[in-house]
Amino acid sequence: MTRAPKKKDVYAESLDLHEKFRGKIEVHSKVPITNRRDLSLAYTPGVGAVCKEIQRDKNLAYKYTLKANTIAIVSDGSRVLSLGNIGGYAAIPVMEGKALLFKKLAGIDAFPICFESFHTEFVDEVRNIAPVFGGIALEDIAAPKCFELEDALQGIGIPVMHDDQHGTAVVVLAALLNACRVTGKRFEDLNIVVCGAGAAGFAITRMLRCIGYDPNLCSSVNDIIVCDTKGIIHRHRDRLYANKYKFIIAEETNKTGRTGELADAMQGADVCIGVSVPGIITPAMVRSMNKDPIIFALSHPMPEILPQDARLAGAAIVGTGRNEYPNQINYALAFPGIFRGALDVCATRISDEMKVAAAHALAGFIKRPQKDRILPQVLNRRVVKTIAQAVSTAAVASGCARIIE
Repeated sequence: MTRAPKKKDVYAESLDLHEKFRGKIEVHSKVPITNRRDLSLAYTPGVGAVCKEIQRDKNLAYKYTLKANTIAIVSDGSRVLSLGNIGGYAAIPVMEGKALLFKKLAGIDAFPICFESFHTEFVDEVRNIAPVFGGIALEDIAAPKCFELEDALQGIGIPVMHDDQHGTAVVVLAALLNACRVTGKRFEDLNIVVCGAGAAGFAITRMLRCIGYDPNLCSSVNDIIVCDTKGIIHRHRDRLYANKYKFIIAEETNKTGRTGELADAMQGADVCIGVSVPGIITPAMVRSMNKDPIIFALSHPMPEILPQDARLAGAAIVGTGRNEYPNQINYALAFPGIFRGALDVCATRISDEMKVAAAHALAGFIKRPQKDRILPQVLNRRVVKTIAQAVSTAAVASGCARIIE
């Protein structure tokens, strides 16, 4: 009796796939080049007329070139999910994968732009590639550099968004809105613990507190306590903060001035959102929370607490970043639709209103949320269309849409 060959695991299969195809994306021609006439139209001399039109009005690049539907995925590989600081070369396969998602889900052409830069800023380099692209997705860049880079690029005339921050925050807000619908909790009454004060933790905190957002668009939760590796962040902590963004968190959260460790923060909380490290949340911590607590454990490759352990400890709703568990909270639910909506109106930036609109559109996609279904599946293309329409409308309303003649 012959034994069946041992099945390769996902890692070995992935290596084979990447070697076979030499990457996952390629460039295709939209126009035929079969004779001299075709060449004259697509290239010289005909292209000269197109160049002159764009020279007259650079916004016409949206009308005549790939700019209207092309995104740059920019990374230095300094904070790649579950892999850490692996550098620009090693980050290429991840950025290719994201480009694939842009194309498959939103019909957007995206291209990896990976910098091998650990100790120098690359604001100018990113700014100088802007003419080719209709938007820039910042990806897998460590904090605080990701904050500084995104802030510095906001005035370049095209949308720039760090997906690890805002894509995650949009999906978390949507998930929390629907979790409240299931549990009967009022969003405005929630006391929330955010475990992790990096890029995602900072953006989630600011969105849920509606800092920088129009309060007419999004109600604020009651309070948020943020924990980092040193414990609860508060105004009077005697340990120095690593960057100014933790000072911002200290000023904008923890209004009761609570101190201590994560376990102290979770006592009496309604929600815990983990964006930190595996295994840091214990069942005892969950049991110390208010009735029917909501747990979003988003660490990769393993969550802060396993869903079954959280449920046994009394959690009413549990979400993770993993696709094999119910309630996958993945920023891939947000970024394709956000950029699709921004590109559809040739947006100049991604405003707060556009992010909030995306979150509410995503939450509203699930008409009757249940404890094991508060969000749609990541690969549902109708989600992209729903979010894109909401984002486009918000872009126009907030003055971020560009009118092309």
